[in-house]
Amino acid sequence: MKSTVTGSGVMVRPVSARSALIRILIAADSPTMTSQQICAATTAAGYPEATVRVAVSRMVAAGELVRARRVYTLAPHLRARRRDLLAPHTLPWQGDWEQVVIIATGRPAADRAALRATLLSLRLAELREGVWMRPANLARDLPDDLDDTTIALRTRAVDDPLGLRARLWPLTEIDHRARGLLEAIETADPAARFTAVCAGLDLLTTDPALPTELLPADWAIDALRETTTAYLGWFQELSRDTED
Repeated sequence: MKSTVTGSGVMVRPVSARSALIRILIAADSPTMTSQQICAATTAAGYPEATVRVAVSRMVAAGELVRARRVYTLAPHLRARRRDLLAPHTLPWQGDWEQVVIIATGRPAADRAALRATLLSLRLAELREGVWMRPANLARDLPDDLDDTTIALRTRAVDDPLGLRARLWPLTEIDHRARGLLEAIETADPAARFTAVCAGLDLLTTDPALPTELLPADWAIDALRETTTAYLGWFQELSRDTED
């Protein structure tokens, strides 16, 4: 699907009925909805009912939705994406940095891609090829079984933490996009608003969750998380109020 430019000037990709339904079920209190609740929610987001019914049938066939007793439940592996809506738990930053060094070479492309995805999910950023870092301010430890081709290290404070941060993350670019999406979400068009919210959720997965000492003033990601969470909360209310 081609990307489109919103009224606020940010580029967003159209959201398929399948992706819309996944996000709605992730946002709801329960990952289970009746067919009437699904149609009500997706119609409110601007999707034709016939399109949604086709998407539901395909998702059931693919194992992404489980149908039982006239209700549909999102598969566990898709349900896990809910963590992207939430801000990670942080600790006061003492100046230390987490570091993961990849010590193997010549691995298959699929293995390299899988490891890269894992490191990104841990909110690490690549300083140079094979060296990933982030401030040690998250309330979690790096998994012991991260990969047998890596070494996890803890480094002491660096002389120029702001300079290192700038090499790891394009914060100005992320902040600019967040502000554009916040503006786009204010549109009166329900389909355009939902598309902007979904783009906001995608951007939240790139939030490095940095300590306040390393963040620019008035960091827009926090406002974007509040806005998208509040918007998706409406689907929670809809799922409670709509009965089959």
